[in-house]
Amino acid sequence: MIQRIFQKIYYKLIGISSEQLTLEANLKAGMKVGKNCYGLQGCIIDYAHSWLIEIGDDVVFAPQVYLLAHDTSTKRSLNYTRIGKIKIGNNCFIGARAFIMPGVTIGHNSIVGAGSIVSKSVPPNVVVAGNPARVICTIAEYETKLKSTFEGAPKFGEEYTLEFSISDTMKHEMIEKMENSVGFVK
Repeated sequence: MIQRIFQKIYYKLIGISSEQLTLEANLKAGMKVGKNCYGLQGCIIDYAHSWLIEIGDDVVFAPQVYLLAHDTSTKRSLNYTRIGKIKIGNNCFIGARAFIMPGVTIGHNSIVGAGSIVSKSVPPNVVVAGNPARVICTIAEYETKLKSTFEGAPKFGEEYTLEFSISDTMKHEMIEKMENSVGFVK
């Protein structure tokens, strides 16, 4: 809560209103977003340069992804701020709290792991993760490993979600079945 208060004070000092932090404000300022994108409302988008951000179709953003089309660290040395386009291809997944930096293109069908700092472009059809983000494997390799994990893992239907009012008994069942492993929910 204190962090949010300081953040609001900071935005007020630099002249950014809370309205400018909305997805609608960024779209109005020129950010391009394709069809069927999910999760952008929970992202931090560089309003000051949002027209440099282009997002393809069917992209999913986990919470608190940062899309930064500028880098002010150059201001002291050059008296200029470095800026660059951000392009995210179709069918991508961007993990929670990933940072996408200026000048980065993320190729179609790629996955960015949670907490990654993406400072260089990402080829299509790969999984990247880390700081700085590096290619971990191809999407085909990832899916093979995922299917192998899925085979022996506990599985739960959509009734095991908050949307379908999961019961306390069902919550405990999930906890017990995933004592030493991960599971999957519909």
